[in-house]
Amino acid sequence: MSARIVATPAELSNLVGTESVGDEWITIDQGRIDAFAGATGDFQWIHVDPERAASGPFGATIAHGYLTLALLPMLTEGLLEVGGCTMAVNYGLDKVRFLQPLLVGSRVRARSEVMSVNESAQGYRVGLQVTVEIEGSNRPALIADTIVLFFTG
Repeated sequence: MSARIVATPAELSNLVGTESVGDEWITIDQGRIDAFAGATGDFQWIHVDPERAASGPFGATIAHGYLTLALLPMLTEGLLEVGGCTMAVNYGLDKVRFLQPLLVGSRVRARSEVMSVNESAQGYRVGLQVTVEIEGSNRPALIADTIVLFFTG
């Protein structure tokens, strides 16, 4: 893994323009898709009916776009480590694009680039562009512009 590590939040601005990539690929299996469907109530057949989906537009079931988005914390774990913070929270998203269906059985990982760093009263807001790559594909599943707030007080 190509983690970016800084000892203090004040050093975050040095990371703008740098990128890191997860070293583990995560398999998207039907069990994960079904569990997400159960949690969200989204039981559309393209996600949960393998038999029907086999003759559908994608040839198999696909992960929910929001499932792919919900995997960002797991996929980006350890890619950016900041010392001297009391905690880090998801501050929001500026833009999300689902670029390609994520077929069941696919393997994904995250690529993350620091786009901006802004100091605030609570700490530092870090803008990240996170790309969810699909193993063996030139097109990613999604690209999301996220914001993480690193608390310093």
